[in-house]
Amino acid sequence: MDVRTCLIVDDSRIIRKVSRRIVEGLGFEVDEAADGVEALSYCSGLMPDVVLLDWNMPVMDGLTFLRRLRAAPGGDRPKVLFCTIETAPERIAEALSAGADEYVMKPFDSEILHSKLSEVGAV
Repeated sequence: MDVRTCLIVDDSRIIRKVSRRIVEGLGFEVDEAADGVEALSYCSGLMPDVVLLDWNMPVMDGLTFLRRLRAAPGGDRPKVLFCTIETAPERIAEALSAGADEYVMKPFDSEILHSKLSEVGAV
């Protein structure tokens, strides 16, 4: 079986650590990025199967990263889950129209994340 990969993009080291533990428990190999610029650089070398993406980050926010990812060669392949505190329906709609596959509200737990990853066919 092929190894599934996940890139966790969040400026919070704690969120990355918690997310990593959950996703590794689901059998993914995990890498991390602290902002959208780091994440784009990573994706230009190795396109992950799944991206867990924070919205509000310094340097490059999640929405900008997502639009650039989707425009990049192979950037349509990863399943992207926005993991954020943004709860306004218009913000959720904006993320989905920019190319997010699903939306997860922070804080989330293993059960919620597993469910969302299942919905998009990543697990």
